[in-house]
Amino acid sequence: MSETKPGNQEICLAMLRDNDRDRYLASLLSPEDKRAALVALYAFNAELAKVRDLVHEPLPGEVRMQYWRDLLEGSAHGSTEANPVAAELLTAIEAHRLPRQTLINMIEARIFDLYDDPMESRSALEGYAGETASALIQLASLVLSPEDAAKSADAAGHAGVAQAIAGMLLLMPLHRHRGQVYIPLEILSATGLDRDSFLAGEDKARISAAIEAFAGLGRDHLAKARAATLPASVFPAFLPATIAEPVLKKAQKAGAGLFDQPLQSAQWRRQFAMTMAMMRKKI
Repeated sequence: MSETKPGNQEICLAMLRDNDRDRYLASLLSPEDKRAALVALYAFNAELAKVRDLVHEPLPGEVRMQYWRDLLEGSAHGSTEANPVAAELLTAIEAHRLPRQTLINMIEARIFDLYDDPMESRSALEGYAGETASALIQLASLVLSPEDAAKSADAAGHAGVAQAIAGMLLLMPLHRHRGQVYIPLEILSATGLDRDSFLAGEDKARISAAIEAFAGLGRDHLAKARAATLPASVFPAFLPATIAEPVLKKAQKAGAGLFDQPLQSAQWRRQFAMTMAMMRKKI
């Protein structure tokens, strides 16, 4: 007796579970009739985020990014159906009239991840987060409620920056090993550091000060997101951002110690926090 092959949505959900557990959990807490599109968006984001893990040089990474750019611009090579994420993404775009340029901008922003150039300024960081994490929240909001999405755009911007900074803090040990620095140079400079001295890791006090300031920036954006009144219809889009605060708080407390201790809470705690946030409709 032959087994039924999993469909594209099931494949995307499995990929998301393996590569981005928090957005996987958030998708399961979202309305069932919107889930396929949300999973497609989150799986696409996960595909972009893991490119640096799959390549040793920037050029092969740029080739992978170009595949997604060609897909969105309508000039993809080969059958789209061969790639479950691509097929589901195009279905979501058509079904919910999602702006392709926003997705293309997300790809362009992720090119930064392939190189070891430092983040120059706070505004550069906020721009990067705006075109990645914030844009993803806004796209998910469009899926959930096109009518209410515009009302949450400002909150999505701030929540995305907070979420992005929390993610950068979680990955900071890996980034330092690679020679990547996402803390803006102006924050490093204010604490008496530059890219090389931060990567060297010798001045623990100054590194702690830089990390505390970086996490503090994330908490400032989170506070602004929380000050907004969100339509209940789009709240599921914000679920991944609701678990940023524990990471930001732990990072501020740990400082340079984050390189030696995990910041991530247990999965069950994150799932419980998102479930409670969903019930209360509060970030």
